[in-house]
Amino acid sequence: MKHRIEVNGIKCYAHHGCLEEEAKIGGHYIVDVSLTTDFSLAMQTDDLSQTVCYVDINTIVKEEMAIRSKLIEHVGGRIFNRIKNELENIHQLSVKIVKICPPINGDVDDCSIIIED
Repeated sequence: MKHRIEVNGIKCYAHHGCLEEEAKIGGHYIVDVSLTTDFSLAMQTDDLSQTVCYVDINTIVKEEMAIRSKLIEHVGGRIFNRIKNELENIHQLSVKIVKICPPINGDVDDCSIIIED
């Protein structure tokens, strides 16, 4: 059986971007993680060890977002790989990073990347 877990709207302030100003000033980001797993045993037993812990997902996102990168594609790849490598029983994974008000010489709310398998 497959089940979906989503941890959405993880708010981060980070210093990603190709511009030196972004490295100094930083900006706001929102990260969404969605995964497919089987938590049948957790439904039956009420045991956290039988599912994917939301705290672990949030911790990985926060730790990786704190490491500066020029590209959110790079940060997204690190988040994706850590979740796949460190958490068990994940069948499919999607990581979305939204960069709020990117400095791209236009009136743009946000830009985002999505990595999924």
